[in-house]
This record gives sequence, structure tokens and C-alpha cells, in this order.
Amino acid sequence: MKKVLSILVIVLAFSFSANAQDKMMKQPVKKIALEQTTGEFTQKSITVSEGTYVFDVANNNVGKDVGLVLVKKGKDASNPENHIQTAYVTTAVKNNTVGHSKETKLDKGEYVYFCPLNPTPQYSLIVE
Repeated sequence: MKKVLSILVIVLAFSFSANAQDKMMKQPVKKIALEQTTGEFTQKSITVSEGTYVFDVANNNVGKDVGLVLVKKGKDASNPENHIQTAYVTTAVKNNTVGHSKETKLDKGEYVYFCPLNPTPQYSLIVE
């Protein structure tokens, strides 16, 4: 019985140690703040470094709900299968509030972003 208990303690200690190392090695989550006004984003182009981001989307008196769609440049943005769904705001952003996406890993490359609810043009997001 002592042997089983000793093995259990060792396994648990190893498990906690491995978890702590994983958390220490995880890169911090950065934020990309976007603001929408009627028919447009105020940020027309964004350049960021590779990493994990949360998108904060502000609805600046648009008068209706807004959202965010992110797509790898060159893919058909009208096809939801091409959308990076973690970049969607978790709920539609009400007038004069700020909404947030889930954590989204951005690899090097070019992307486009737009709002389908407050129809905006497609804007450029470059990840270096």
C-alpha cells in the first residue's frame, strides 16, 4: 500500500511540474483594438508580429450591432468555411459597447478583415 501511495505522489508531482512548465512557456496573448463607425473600420491597415491575439471591437455609435470576420488573403471571404472563427466576436457588439473575440493564433502572412453586419470594405492585416 505504501508503494502504491508513493508512486501516486510521484506521478502527481510530475504532472504538476509539467503543467507549470507548459504555462511558463506559453506566449502572452496580445490585443488588437478595432473601432467601427458607420460603414467602416477606423483602422484601414494593421501590421503585427506573429502570435496569439484577442480582437477588441468597439461599436462607436454605428446604430446597429457590429461584428468581425477575418480571412486569409486570397480565400473567398463570402464562404464561412474560410473564416477564422476564433476571430469572430463572441456576441454581436451592441451600439456604443466593445466586444471581444476568442484567442486567435496569427501566423505570418496576409489577412483581410471586415464587418458583415455593418457592411464595411475589406481591410488588410499583415503578420510579420
